[in-house]
Amino acid sequence: MTLWFVFALMTAAAIFAVLWPLGRRDQPQEDGSETAVYKDQLTEIDRDVAAGLMGPSEAEAARVEIGRRLLAAADNQRDPPIASNNRLRRSAAIIALVGLPIVAVALYFPLGSPRLADFPLAERARAPDATQPLDSLVAQVEQHLEKNPTDGRGWNVLAPVLAKLGRYDEAVRAYRNSITYNGDSAERRANLGEALAGAAAGVITSEAKAEFERALALNADEVKASYFLGTAAEQDGRTAEAASIWRAMLAKAPTDAPWRPLVEAALARVGGSAPALSDDAVAAAKDMNEADRGAMIRGMVERLAVRLKQNGDDVEGWLRLVRAYTVMGDRDKAKSALADARQAVRNDAERLRQLNEGLKNLGLDG
Repeated sequence: MTLWFVFALMTAAAIFAVLWPLGRRDQPQEDGSETAVYKDQLTEIDRDVAAGLMGPSEAEAARVEIGRRLLAAADNQRDPPIASNNRLRRSAAIIALVGLPIVAVALYFPLGSPRLADFPLAERARAPDATQPLDSLVAQVEQHLEKNPTDGRGWNVLAPVLAKLGRYDEAVRAYRNSITYNGDSAERRANLGEALAGAAAGVITSEAKAEFERALALNADEVKASYFLGTAAEQDGRTAEAASIWRAMLAKAPTDAPWRPLVEAALARVGGSAPALSDDAVAAAKDMNEADRGAMIRGMVERLAVRLKQNGDDVEGWLRLVRAYTVMGDRDKAKSALADARQAVRNDAERLRQLNEGLKNLGLDG
């Protein structure tokens, strides 16, 4: 409604600008005559010559110039200006008052889009050419947010891009604004903590740690927050705590979680071992059809086998791998894994003893 009111005022102003000069009356002509002035000047020249104030040659030149002006003034009096036509003025005023709005509306409806819905912000953000440099697109979003600082969706779009560009201080501000205008969430808190860590060159500061803890308070399964809290423990020298956090993450993680390799690498960095196949997972696999069970076990076993090749000292891992093959009824693969396990720990008497004891409990030869 406000927009249409502004348009009405603009239309009225345009019409007034057209009607104003048409409404002014002609200035009345002066009663005096230029010819009388010039005749008086000729008389004054005669008096000056008689008084000796002007020479004959100068007087003659002055008479010629005044005579020229007197003739021009006489011509103007014979051809007076044409008076304004009041009827023509009224017609022009009516056309301006009524015709201009009609023409404007007639052009707008076929050429404009009066019924077009508002363009969503997400679409507006994607409207620029995708071939533009990322910095240019970011600048456009920033200009939009300068004019609309409470646009939560805009901050939500801008924040991760700034973090990707390494502009962490600006990303921190963007994430804070996103939380302010979009509401609190575990994901936003975790992202804010990550940006704070990035601004500190990868160090998990107390401020960043507090954000990760807030994220976990909102969602205990927030992966990013858990991972960085483990990193914070590692940076503080509490490697056992870091390993415990990361093991718990892997124990709850689906087998195809994209972040599993990252957490497993972090766990290996602190000297820990990832949890292998759980008994619940193996039991669940027994109730699946052959195709589903094979797909599930194959992914789990391959991941465990790769890790054991990198860290063959993990006796518990070998035992779980052998147990998985046994439960699934694949004794040949269980024996092959057993041979690999003995080969890996052959030079460590204590680990070899632990392996043999575990195998006896599984019903295999020790």
